Amino acid sequence: MGIKITGTGSYIPSHIEKNENFYNHQFLNADGSTIKNSNEVIVEKFKAITGIKERRYVTEELLNSDIAYYAAEKAIEDANIDRETIDYIIVAHNYGDIKYNSEQSDTVPSIASRVKHLLQIKNPKCVGYDLLFGCPGWIQGVIQAESFINSGIAKRCLVIGSETLSRVIDKHDRDSMIYSDGAGAVIIEKSEKEGGILAHESATYALDEAHFIYFGETNNTEITDKRRYIKMYGRKIYEFALSNVPKALKSCLDKSGVSIKDVKKILIHQANEKMDEAIVKRFYKLHHMEMPQGIMPMTINMLGNSSVATVPTLFDRILKGKVENQEINKGDVIMFASVGAGMNINAIVYQY
Repeated sequence: MGIKITGTGSYIPSHIEKNENFYNHQFLNADGSTIKNSNEVIVEKFKAITGIKERRYVTEELLNSDIAYYAAEKAIEDANIDRETIDYIIVAHNYGDIKYNSEQSDTVPSIASRVKHLLQIKNPKCVGYDLLFGCPGWIQGVIQAESFINSGIAKRCLVIGSETLSRVIDKHDRDSMIYSDGAGAVIIEKSEKEGGILAHESATYALDEAHFIYFGETNNTEITDKRRYIKMYGRKIYEFALSNVPKALKSCLDKSGVSIKDVKKILIHQANEKMDEAIVKRFYKLHHMEMPQGIMPMTINMLGNSSVATVPTLFDRILKGKVENQEINKGDVIMFASVGAGMNINAIVYQY
């Protein structure tokens, strides 16, 4: 027996924002000064580092809770379950519902309560709550769901990662090109079949690292309103991730008792292609091995960084045959991993 993911679903927004669409933006340094390079050069350098050619934004009428609901419906259908039997709805996000062109985030009621309402679940013992854990939020939700099921207080959980980062980006900040929107969901329950979650690892580094990702004012000093946007210290995050994520992956794998040679895929948070590749290479270096070809599926080039949604959408799209030259087969051991605001890190070893 094992605690397994029995259904997956995702929502990929329809609006495609290509890199060329940023050519007319006024990008500025953090102090408001002009960047010497042309936007064409800025965008090309950005693509070389992150791997992103385009990203997805939700259309004006949609909210974060709407796309979380769409992904949840697909996961419930995929698992072929009665939604009234769900014990917990755990929604990982970071910015709540933000209406188009609004300056305010709305988190009351919780996104989970809104999703439960949209799903029209009547059972009051189906408990919904939100999880704020930076980009690793969905993985942390899966870890919590496993704990609920292991303890006997739940039999079945719905875990969603959903975000609309397009509503919190500063158009005068080059980093705004990284962010995107999307939602992924899974049903988790106890299964008679072997496998499932074999081990997990979580950590929070907050002594010096707590504010590496934060909410700050626009780079444009001529704008006087106090609206705030997602901001980050990219170099510090890069160095932090390379120092700490490989060790967390190794610790998680060691707990599982699985040999690294048996790991078929590593589904890592789609934060930055070069950073992710460097993390996985260092992980294999800790085992005195080269990184195997095709071990790290990527969707960031077309979908961007949708925070908590990147790992569950990647997982769902591979299972549905929507990621070229990538597949996960029954019995395969895979790893989920993420790093993000907090600074938080987590990982799961999972047998499909």
